[in-house]
Amino acid sequence: MGDDIKLRVSKIEKSFPGVKALDKIDFTVRKGTVHALCGENGAGKSTFLKILCGELEPSHGSVIIPPTVRMSVLRQDHYAFDEYTVLDTVIMGNRRLYDIMKEKDALYEKPDFSEEDGMRAAVLEEEFAELDGWEAESDASKLIQGLGLEESLLHEQMASLSGSQKVKVLLAQALFGNPDIILLDEPTNDLDIAAVKWLEDFLSEYFGTVIVVSHDRHFLNNVCTRIVDIDYSEIKMYVGNYEFWYESSQLIQKLIKQQNKKNEEKAKELQAFIARFSANKSKSRQATSRKKLLDKLTIEELPASSRRYPFVGFDMDREVGKDILTVEGLTKEVDGVKLLNNVSFTVRKNDKIAFVGKSEQAITMLFKILMEEETPDSGSFKWGLSTSRSYFPADNSAFFNSDLNLIDWMRQYSKDQTETYIRGFLGRMLFSGDAVLKPVNVLSGGEKVRCMLSRMMLFGSNVLILDQPTNHLDLESITAVNNGLSDFKGNVLFCSHDYEIVNTVANRIIEICDDGVIDHSGNYDDFVEFKESRGMEVTTL
Repeated sequence: MGDDIKLRVSKIEKSFPGVKALDKIDFTVRKGTVHALCGENGAGKSTFLKILCGELEPSHGSVIIPPTVRMSVLRQDHYAFDEYTVLDTVIMGNRRLYDIMKEKDALYEKPDFSEEDGMRAAVLEEEFAELDGWEAESDASKLIQGLGLEESLLHEQMASLSGSQKVKVLLAQALFGNPDIILLDEPTNDLDIAAVKWLEDFLSEYFGTVIVVSHDRHFLNNVCTRIVDIDYSEIKMYVGNYEFWYESSQLIQKLIKQQNKKNEEKAKELQAFIARFSANKSKSRQATSRKKLLDKLTIEELPASSRRYPFVGFDMDREVGKDILTVEGLTKEVDGVKLLNNVSFTVRKNDKIAFVGKSEQAITMLFKILMEEETPDSGSFKWGLSTSRSYFPADNSAFFNSDLNLIDWMRQYSKDQTETYIRGFLGRMLFSGDAVLKPVNVLSGGEKVRCMLSRMMLFGSNVLILDQPTNHLDLESITAVNNGLSDFKGNVLFCSHDYEIVNTVANRIIEICDDGVIDHSGNYDDFVEFKESRGMEVTTL
């Protein structure tokens, strides 16, 4: 194995009862690359990570790691280290260093310290120094402070920390001690904006290798240099970040359909795409290395994925007028907690507003009041006469308490009642063949979301209200929702944990505060910069 190859996967297969999750996977990891594992929900991403770190045994094949290579894994069990201090937990990221420290301490604490103990201590001290043990506490401190925790927490018990604090400590553990390979499964979950930015900067300067699974497209676009696509139990690798992979695969699919187009014309279009994308990414954190990769990229290396993408598109039956929505002094208290307090704003034509804040419940309550599912304690709101509204609720369970199949369920909301029309409509959301005959009460979370989006698309409304529409969706479906909301010509009021959607769809941000709102025109990046420039806290999405 070459010096730059840190891991090799050879003909990995993994089967569960009735399901082949991975089939003859060959995969090579080289030094200095950030790989993003992509694939539909259930494609085998987490299974593959578990095999790489030894948590699962493959049914066939092998994972080859040179003996000098150290792998670190982001742990998801927030309670596994409750009996340890924060410092010990972080240092456990390099298990050998931690074991040496504990053995040293035990030796020096012996009341009858022997000559043999002295010789053993000398060996341990030498290895301790080689592993930068004298810098361990300082390095651990830098990591947790970088992630936004106080240095004073180092000697606290993990059991005393909040859930969000534990997430940061476990991430620090995965990053500690410059491992050769870092495996990260959803590393941005529960991280605030500042911590995500710090992690992006850390990975951009990291000289090892990273393999990451994440639904955060903004994060993937900023850090990854390779896309590893798990598609129908097989694996393919492509150069570039997620956005490049998605756009280029879409372009390839379009050109494949245009069979009559001359090869030279196709080549020119593809080369122009590569050049444009390379130039557009010149300001990203991994710009220099990625630009070099894209400049060397050949047309043959562009993806021709067999992946199917859902279609999300909203059409309006009528244009919205000048008056959209006026909200004045809305206040609402639930179980002694004031969710909304003097909330006022006016929605203008062409506004696409992302609502943010510390309390998801507050935003959900606002949307329910606007849809007349709840009444405020005080204040008022008024919709314009020309508005028609479609609502995507955070909790959709009430819509699926039925044994209707998908066709009959969708027929409830369709003007065209024919099965042909409804099958065609469902097909755009990747429900085809016998899948449309499934009872809706057995659908997965992602399938229910796609049904709810289809339902909204049937209404032809000019105002869309969406409460966390990307929950339970895979990356491709999230991207489709992003594109659909960006292209929509009407008004959008929404909230989402997806940074990319909030940043690219919204032209206005409203933060629900303890007393009123902060109302800022511009995208989410503008809003973050606005708050940071004034020393104000930026909450996570």
